[in-house]
Amino acid sequence: MKLLRIAPIAAVLCALALAGCANTVRGAGQDIKNTADAVDDSVR
Repeated sequence: MKLLRIAPIAAVLCALALAGCANTVRGAGQDIKNTADAVDDSVR
């Protein structure tokens, strides 16, 4: 019976954790792109 109460909560927590990771990876990708653009501009 406890498992039936815990499982939905665990599923929501996992979904939130994965969503947070996706945003972090997206932000890191944008930072890397901006850094590459800045280096490219300084070389020109």
